[in-house]
Amino acid sequence: MAYKKIHYKLYALALLTVSPFTTAQDWNGTVLGFEAPPAPVLGDMLGIRKILNDNGFTYNLGYLNEIAWNGGGGYNHDSHVAYIDQFALTFNQDLERWTGIPDARIEGNIVNRNHDDNLTTKRVQDPRVPFNDLTQESWGGGSITRLGWLTFARSFDDRRLTWRVGMMNKVQTFDQIIPCDSQLLSQCGGKSAYSLTWSNWNMHTWGTTLEYKITPTVTLKGGVMEQNPDATSRSHAWSWSTKGSKGVLLPLEIETRPIINGLPGIYNFGVLYTNAPQTDLYRGKSGGAGATDPNGYTKHSDTWFMYTGFNQQLTQHEGDPNRGLSTSLSFSLADQSTNVIHSVLASTFRYRGLFDARPNDTIGIGATWFNASNEFAHNQRYMNSISGISDYNNLGYRPVPGHSMNAEIYYRFRPVSWIELQPGIQYWHNPGGVSETQDAWVTELKTVVTF
Repeated sequence: MAYKKIHYKLYALALLTVSPFTTAQDWNGTVLGFEAPPAPVLGDMLGIRKILNDNGFTYNLGYLNEIAWNGGGGYNHDSHVAYIDQFALTFNQDLERWTGIPDARIEGNIVNRNHDDNLTTKRVQDPRVPFNDLTQESWGGGSITRLGWLTFARSFDDRRLTWRVGMMNKVQTFDQIIPCDSQLLSQCGGKSAYSLTWSNWNMHTWGTTLEYKITPTVTLKGGVMEQNPDATSRSHAWSWSTKGSKGVLLPLEIETRPIINGLPGIYNFGVLYTNAPQTDLYRGKSGGAGATDPNGYTKHSDTWFMYTGFNQQLTQHEGDPNRGLSTSLSFSLADQSTNVIHSVLASTFRYRGLFDARPNDTIGIGATWFNASNEFAHNQRYMNSISGISDYNNLGYRPVPGHSMNAEIYYRFRPVSWIELQPGIQYWHNPGGVSETQDAWVTELKTVVTF
């Protein structure tokens, strides 16, 4: 019943943010982090880029690396510099000029990741519990080249309705109100990834989605997507197969882009339901306390997840719409009988163009609060009672996670249009939710190059 009350309150809040602020003013999200692609290092490529654009093919090719060093504390105090990088190609082929179908297009994304080096699990967090955050947000899936998505899309009803179908990823449609500026995962984007039933960015599953503009500023989004745990496997990197599918995901989201006091904002509220079977984190086959045999756990026929948030510009720097202060807040809540992370709350402040000499630089600061599932914690305690191990330093002990808090401050420096250098510092309190783990400091450097 408590969950239902929370749902109703947040749903009412989402509706209140939608209706009072509809406006026909131009919406400029630059200060919020939605920046136009910068001039690339390769320029016009001797006219090749223009020829491609003239034929409806547009693309963005980018390189990213993320370095993290454990400056102090954490589970393992041995010093380590972790390095990962990736190349990402996102492209769009306009079909309307060839077919006459309104807004018809082919969309694609290919990501090549390298150097499978994760500081979080190697040094910062106790590896005996699942991680709830990452020092390097783009770590994941190993060193591999993957198809992120390949979809067909078109519009109807005078471009108010957009339909998308194919091998897709949630980031094409859902929970896109906060950009991925930070290197700390929990500060990067919205919180829908914490459902643990779909993947961010570079992994695909089959599906179809609809977006309908109720008004020029309010959009309703829904879809049916494959729920496939095998999507993270190497064998699925380029696979068209639905082998491993457990059910379907049914996301529903409302998004609004108001202008409040002359400044743009973006707000959303979403729910996610799946009918894929779920294993209970605590209850045994008979409904009693935690089963020792994985095959004896209680099964659930479905589960739910909800997320919400906002990203709002607060000030404008000396009349420049591309400079100013913004803030964001994002929150998620999961069924704690099936999800090891019960709730996540993140808040950020970012200032674009704080210094007149550096109008395109950004400084950001934020913090994230995590609550682990009570059911998962109960099971860890129960398993310790069965084993008779009570010493945290015994490798057979199962740590009991609770709450944790992570924070980050960074400065993004853009010396030229095509490169970004972003040093920063992270602070981890109770890494992974384990109070026995010493608080940690992490130094970071994120580099982005646009080709």
